[in-house]
This record gives sequence, C-alpha cells and structure tokens, in this order.
Amino acid sequence: MDWLYILMPISGVTIFWPGLIILGVGVGIIGGFFGMGGAWMVTPGLNILGFPMAFAIGTDIAHMAGKSLISTMRHGKFGNVDYKLGMIMLVGTVVGFEVGAQMIMWLERIGSVDKVVRYIYLVLLVFIAWMVFHDVAKRRAKQRAAAAAGQEVDKLATGIEWHKTLHKIKIPPMVHLNVAGIYCSAWLPIFVSFLTGWLAGILGIGGGLIRMPALIYLLGCPTHVAVGTDLFEVMISGLYGAGSYTYKGRTELVAAIIMLIGAAMGAQVGSVATKYIKGYGIRIAFGLAVIGCIISIILKLIPNYYPEAKAATDIMATFLINGLVVALSAYITIKMVQGAKREIAAKKARG
Repeated sequence: MDWLYILMPISGVTIFWPGLIILGVGVGIIGGFFGMGGAWMVTPGLNILGFPMAFAIGTDIAHMAGKSLISTMRHGKFGNVDYKLGMIMLVGTVVGFEVGAQMIMWLERIGSVDKVVRYIYLVLLVFIAWMVFHDVAKRRAKQRAAAAAGQEVDKLATGIEWHKTLHKIKIPPMVHLNVAGIYCSAWLPIFVSFLTGWLAGILGIGGGLIRMPALIYLLGCPTHVAVGTDLFEVMISGLYGAGSYTYKGRTELVAAIIMLIGAAMGAQVGSVATKYIKGYGIRIAFGLAVIGCIISIILKLIPNYYPEAKAATDIMATFLINGLVVALSAYITIKMVQGAKREIAAKKARG
C-alpha cells in the first residue's frame, strides 16, 4: 500500500495522497457554497493527515487562494459580490492577517503552536455553532408568532439582529453599500475585517469561518451577498497569506497543487448551488458542518490527556473529517441538481 503515500519535499512528512484529493474536491464544493475557503476543515484535516500545524496552515492558505478566485468569479456573475464592501474590508484584513501570522511564528518558536491553535479553533467553533442555531431558533419563534397572528415574517428578517444596534453607530465617514443594501459607518466593516484577518493569520483560514457569520449578524448582509463578498475577501487575504507563509518557508506547494486541481472543479458546483439553496438552508448546513469540526478537534485533543488513545482517536478524526466533507459535498451537489431540474422543467412549462 506504499503507493498510496507520497513524501512532501519541504515539510519532509509522508502523506496519504487520496486524502488530499478528497479534501480538495469536497472543500471546493463546500467553500463555493458557504462563501469561504473551507480552511476551517482543511487546516485540521491536513494536520490530521500528518502535516505539522504551521505547514498545514501555510499549505491550506496557498490552495485556498486559487480556489477562492474561481468561486468569486462565479458568484460575481450571479450579482452576489459587493465589491465596494470587499475593498473597504481589505485594509483591516491585511493588517490583521500579518499580526496573526507573526503570532504563529512566535508560538512555533516556543513550541506551543499545535495546542494553542486547536484550543482557539475549538472555542471559536463552539461560539459560531451556538450563534447559528440560536439565530435559527429565534427566526422560527418569529415565524410561529407571526403564523399565530395570521401574518408572515419578512423573508429577509433574521433571528439575531445585532447589526441593527451596530448600525446606530454613526462615526463618519458613512458609506452606502448598494449590493448589500446597507448604510453604516465605514469603521464597522474595517473593525470586523481586522478581527477576522487576525484570526485568519492565527488559524490559517481565509477568515470566512468568522467573516461570513460576521457579515450576516454584525453588518446585516443578506446571506447570498455575504457568501459572495466573503469569497472575494478570502481570495484577497489568501493571495497575501500564501505569499507571507511561502516566504516564511511553511508552504508545501506539492500538496497545495494536488488539492487545487480538485478544488477548482468543486468550487464551480458549490457556487452554482447557492442559486438554488438560499438563506437559512445555507445557515443550517453551515452549523452542522461546524459541529462536525468541533468533534474532530476534540478527538485530536484527547491524547494530550490519554496518550494511549492516540492511535484510535487519529483514525476516528481522519474518518470524521473526510466523511463530513464527502457528506456535505454530496448534499450540496444533490440539491444543486434538483434545483436545476426544477428550473429546466419550469422553463419548458412556460415555453
């Protein structure tokens, strides 16, 4: 079975290459659908496959940059990208990313990078999962209350409405974001982008894991616009991050290329799927994916306290992360095909 493994020339580790292909194709679909690079799955996935954490971060950022470029172009055709918002957020994203990347270099020098990054991931994922499902629960409560009163809830209404409070902050300059339908202080998206850029540099993600929910809950973007605009930001931060980590010698280009080939195809499917699955369908699927990642990270932390369990937890984590990618990819692809069939049937009926 040696042919299933390949030696990575820069990091010096031997990797199960079919796992790279599964991650590439699957996360291409998932990233194009959720509006993020998918590093919240890929970085732990690469670490589980055998990459040291610093190399897992750098390699994923390199693969993510190319894939996000493809997805952004596709979403742009659907009118889902607010380029003005994306350019405003660019400033905070780049500054925050470099601060986070420098922190990773420091953690690597003191030998604490793996443990610290996993715990930050865990805390962040738990918070995001709570936020998504709390939002869904509040939205459904609004629907039940409206139904009891014989009314309907606005399709654009959300459960969590933190953005309404933040929009009351009127620190100039104020900006109109026409595609997103937002009028707010320019400092709000800059602050959000700095925070997400900082976490992106630490966790090796394009920031989409937190930027997409932030665009929805803190800025008030419609879900499909949040997806497209976030991918634009992921593309920018990914290109910058790839250069930064490659310069620092923490990018395994062979693995990035293997993953990018599959991701380029998967991203097309994920982007088109958002045409047929919108709003809370995207949010619920996103929340379930986050829960799966939480479980995989907990499995990787168990050997810190029970070393004898390492072999078993490594196998379980590997199957879980790859199984999650395959299951979500299949769900998104099936929903896309069903939506396309309905659209074709409707056109035939009219024509």
